[in-house]
Amino acid sequence: MSVVRSVVTGVGGYLPPNIVTNDDLAKFVDTSDAWIVERTGIRQRHQASPDQAVSDLAFEAASRALEAAGRTAAEVDLIIVATTTPDLTFPATATIVQRKLGAPIGIAFDIQAVCSGFVYALSVADGFVARGHAKCALVIGAETMTRLMDWTDRGTCVLFGDGAGAVVLEPRAGEGTTADRGLLGFALRADGTKKDLLYVDGGPSTTGTVGKLRMQGNQVFKHAVINISEAIEAAAKGAGIAIADVDWFIPHQANQRILQGVANRVGLDEAKVISTVALHANTSAASIPLAFAQGVADGRIKPGQLLLLEAMGGGLTWGACVLRL
Repeated sequence: MSVVRSVVTGVGGYLPPNIVTNDDLAKFVDTSDAWIVERTGIRQRHQASPDQAVSDLAFEAASRALEAAGRTAAEVDLIIVATTTPDLTFPATATIVQRKLGAPIGIAFDIQAVCSGFVYALSVADGFVARGHAKCALVIGAETMTRLMDWTDRGTCVLFGDGAGAVVLEPRAGEGTTADRGLLGFALRADGTKKDLLYVDGGPSTTGTVGKLRMQGNQVFKHAVINISEAIEAAAKGAGIAIADVDWFIPHQANQRILQGVANRVGLDEAKVISTVALHANTSAASIPLAFAQGVADGRIKPGQLLLLEAMGGGLTWGACVLRL
């Protein structure tokens, strides 16, 4: 039976050129390189310049993804941007990216699921592409998380960085088996009762301010390993694949210990984990596509391979998806 699936045909990433090392942070935050590395695995992060908006980062990543797919902006009919740090309250950052790319009139909107945003956005885009409502979609995760930092809070400000990643999704006919290219299965979750574990203490309808990021790190770590593992198992079951068959695990890059904990819990070989947390830190919704782009660029990730993506973020939201490149 022929089945139309959403296939990733191009991947691109962009990191602002300004690199901030742990030693740089130690000059004005009560911390050290050894303290940060031991607890998180992070060694540096990229920080957007004051004149760079998140749409600028998204534009660069999207342009690279389109080039990799052999497509032009004129062919794009759907843009979804997953972001926690939009340029403006409105319009959607996706519409600003649409204008900067020079893409024609089409569908463009944002998704806000924090670190889980890219996985959520992929599932939403699949609803358009696999059902014939879009033929060339851009799914982008883009963040300027350093703009949300309280630089006196050493427990959070050392964890985050800025960046953007993007994929191009196009419809392709398959045989309806796990050997098909494309998105094979999803599992998305949310638990609003855990809001106080990870949030920003401001917003236009409450304080009228942007606010700063607040987190109960130990609690987030505990929920991350348990919840993500369940979503991974559900996504794999829905896709009809065995976790052992996964070629590459591309997790949200929050903390090296979480990456290892999840991999061990679901029985994944740590050698299959694409980890960029040491160099990128936590870039929220941009983490997965940035790691995806890195794995493709360095030759580890190849066409035909089976990929497992997962993330957890504020809300709490979490989810996983399985795709064959």
